[in-house]
Amino acid sequence: MSEDKRRGLERRSFLKAVGLGGAAAAAATPLLPGEAEAKESPKEQIKSRYRETDEVKKFYALNRL
Repeated sequence: MSEDKRRGLERRSFLKAVGLGGAAAAAATPLLPGEAEAKESPKEQIKSRYRETDEVKKFYALNRL
């Protein structure tokens, strides 16, 4: 085999390996555990979260809401 053909095959093999490695990484991503989420107590779930701050009032005024 000539030098050029052998280099071409090496390059193709490398690109195939990179493609397969990327596909394997994409397939393995859903198997990884997700981030931990904090659980809210029932008391925290019903508390009021909305606060009408000065910034909110200004937004309403500027947007005529």
